[in-house]
Amino acid sequence: MITSLDQLIPAARQKVAGRPLTMAVAQATDPHVEEAVAEAERLGLVRGLRFVRENPAEAAQAAVAAVRSGGAQLLMKGLVQTADIMRAVLNRDNGLRTGRALSHACVVQVPGWPRLLHITDIALNVAPDLSRKADILRNQVQVAHALGNPRPKVAVIAAVETVNPDMAATVDARALQEMAERGELGECVVQGPLALDLALSAEAGATKGVSGPVVGAADVLLMPDLEAGNVLYKGLVCLAGADSAGIVVGARCPIVLLSRSDSAAAKLNSIALAVLAAFA
Repeated sequence: MITSLDQLIPAARQKVAGRPLTMAVAQATDPHVEEAVAEAERLGLVRGLRFVRENPAEAAQAAVAAVRSGGAQLLMKGLVQTADIMRAVLNRDNGLRTGRALSHACVVQVPGWPRLLHITDIALNVAPDLSRKADILRNQVQVAHALGNPRPKVAVIAAVETVNPDMAATVDARALQEMAERGELGECVVQGPLALDLALSAEAGATKGVSGPVVGAADVLLMPDLEAGNVLYKGLVCLAGADSAGIVVGARCPIVLLSRSDSAAAKLNSIALAVLAAFA
């Protein structure tokens, strides 16, 4: 099982076994993206198909078409607006829909923490309902499987650990736990609602008298909404020095969709994560 980000690239190289995946890069004119793709090519992870158009939205459509036709197995956002590439991906006639909701799968390495943390969703789904949360959970579990975790422990995060009808996040959390118990969410163990401290600290669970298979042992933190997920993620990066990798999943192929402010290491790690996810 992959437990640190520095294992991503070796694992991805082993997975491709000398046969790099083809990655369509939409509007490949961002120098940081170009640098990351070039390094991924040097490492034998991918072969980049670079699409550049005067209209960036047309570059996004061309890159998506390459995936749809089978000419590429991965998609990456270059110097194009996220809205433009997602519009091409979600096009009902010519996009990459699968019937499952798309979500952003984030993997974070926090200094001093013994394992990778999966945090979702931090970028796409603003206020997901129960059905959307179920898809987000399935997506992240698939990524955990790609990293060698056969049965990830998922904490459905809320502000409290008891069901309160006035707090929708707690109601959804318990429903997701029950769905998992019925085998509806794939190979995973789900517990919720759990406050963040209970998901990460067995001591906190003992103090509060809360037990369960995920208390103090969470691999995946399913956040109640985008705001909570994004704040947690940026707090870990800015205050704890966490490193990360992230991709969009739920489409026909993994999508490397990054901010221009993301580090070169984050971009390269995200490409490696996408390669591993493509084999899941």
